[in-house]
Amino acid sequence: MSADALIEGLPDLVVLIRRDGLVLECGGGHGVPGLRCRLDAAGKRIESLWPAPVAEFLKLLMRRSLALRTTAEARLEHDGIAYEARASARGPERALCIIRQASASSRDDSLEGSDERPRPQLDRRGFLRRCKESMAMAALRERPLAVAVIQLDGISDIAQIIATKVSEQIMSTAILRLPAKSDERDGKPWWYLGQLSESLLALVLESADREAIGECVAGLSASLREPIAIGGAEFHLTPYAGVAILGQDASTPKLLLDHARAAATEARRRGSSEVCFFTDTMRLESLARLDIAREMREAIANRDIRLRYVGRHDLETGRLTAWVGYLRWLHPLRGEIRPAEFLRVAETTGLAAQLSRAVLGCLKEDFASLAAAADPDVRVSFGALRHHVLHEDFAADIGRFLAEGALPPERLELRIAERALVTRDPLDLHDLARLGARVVVDEVARGMGSLELLARAPLWGLQLDRAWVTGLRRETQSRKVCQAGIAVAQAFGLTPIASGVDDSGQREALLALGCRYGSGDLFRDAAPDITAPARAAVGA
Repeated sequence: MSADALIEGLPDLVVLIRRDGLVLECGGGHGVPGLRCRLDAAGKRIESLWPAPVAEFLKLLMRRSLALRTTAEARLEHDGIAYEARASARGPERALCIIRQASASSRDDSLEGSDERPRPQLDRRGFLRRCKESMAMAALRERPLAVAVIQLDGISDIAQIIATKVSEQIMSTAILRLPAKSDERDGKPWWYLGQLSESLLALVLESADREAIGECVAGLSASLREPIAIGGAEFHLTPYAGVAILGQDASTPKLLLDHARAAATEARRRGSSEVCFFTDTMRLESLARLDIAREMREAIANRDIRLRYVGRHDLETGRLTAWVGYLRWLHPLRGEIRPAEFLRVAETTGLAAQLSRAVLGCLKEDFASLAAAADPDVRVSFGALRHHVLHEDFAADIGRFLAEGALPPERLELRIAERALVTRDPLDLHDLARLGARVVVDEVARGMGSLELLARAPLWGLQLDRAWVTGLRRETQSRKVCQAGIAVAQAFGLTPIASGVDDSGQREALLALGCRYGSGDLFRDAAPDITAPARAAVGA
């Protein structure tokens, strides 16, 4: 996506409002006639800042967002000017309101009708009704039937970062590329298409031939991968497809859809572009995840999930500059459980924020060993989990951690994944930055980003995702992504960092691009195992 197109999609006025109408923070407004932001807006009520109709409109929109715990959108016309507004809940008592002047082509919505979304290209209720009818006829006539679900990654990020209307337009464009059903029966499966939600498509296919089904679904997925141009910007969606077959995997419409979606989720977990068919193994894996969730609660309480540390070095001199902590769970029976396995369970069971807080507490115990193993200016890098970062108490948790003297603030680095940072308000991070803590954007170029956020958030560095660094020398695309990420960091006065520096060739390539710091297997001998003493101390 081009920078110009991204800037055009940025909000004009951003206001953080408490439930009672008190403005906590306010910024922008230069492009919204009649709603300019005053420098002294913070601490005042919205009734004293803007006309009564606008104030009531914002309060109603904010309260709707808080009540539904979701994003609410609406349109208001005042003094001949049309405004579009979006409110997103930030905890139970405050909401972030984003306001921009409506374009001439915008739809004429009132607040009362704002919950209505533009009709999707494919009617969900009609599709589900037809799916049930097809299953009944297939069972009656003993015909084969399968359901495929295609999950489109990227739509939700676009809705949160830019605007819901943009994501809807992209989804509509993607759907219009696809036929609603197959044109003729020429030996290929007869199928029809439906939309289940914002980012889920589904197909009903009259076939049980896995090869034919896979070929059909793969063709549709390939079409969905093609770039979509909207307003001068280019968007890329990533489809993940799963299939369940009637009679083999399920016997009811609900179970068939559930199993097809589970297969699509498994394809996403693997990062695979191939069509994934549901298997009994997936059902067993679901049961295993329930066991992991139960055991994880005990592990969090017993502080069995801790951090392992690797060194970050100056790529030119080899000097150690930071200890970077990553999650590690040594299960007494299962052995080491990969973070990719238990983090997904933590997120879906609501344990992620609790886990992140518990690991932060372990950092206090580890610091003595970390400090003894390095120079006094070497920092400790903590990667907070996404659900913790998005929690309204995140900054307060870090503040208490530092106030307790766990480690000097100037020795702490907070790594926040790019996807998490762009969906939260960075205002309360300024207090942590003033204490001396550094904030680094992690997993850069894995998902959506915001140039406007990089300009106003109190950041110190950008860390390139390992996947791009690994392919730096052999893949042109990876090199372009790394070069772009480093250029963005330099443009905003931030420090570019690389993870996954595994050989000297990658180090030389990164130095040539302007990246000075990195971690990876190239320096593994320089990072002693300092977590063992801390674990022993906890168990003692």
